[in-house]
Amino acid sequence: MERYVKNIENIRSDNVQVLRLSQSKSYLKIIRIPYFMEGTNTSIRSDNIKVIIKANHIFNDLSLIVKPRVIKTSPRSDIAVIWIDVWDTQSRKNGKMLINRCFNIRRHIATI
Repeated sequence: MERYVKNIENIRSDNVQVLRLSQSKSYLKIIRIPYFMEGTNTSIRSDNIKVIIKANHIFNDLSLIVKPRVIKTSPRSDIAVIWIDVWDTQSRKNGKMLINRCFNIRRHIATI
């Protein structure tokens, strides 16, 4: 039996695997975000959305899977819809907690 027990000092760190709880994907839509950056004619980009998400406390437990997608609601509109894909628990607890939550982006109120 002793021959199967390894000394902790002899275990290579590149051979250690981290076990994680099984995860699922949640897809969330953020509405009422201005399409243009405040005071400019520059459209909002996914990098701007990432910064907003990282700065807001309601997104603390979420990890983005891919870059957020920014979609203008219509050709004449100045409002965008943002789609975010996040890792979530199997029960989708984190995503469900965000549904119908509001948060501020400068002077605008966005809803998930």
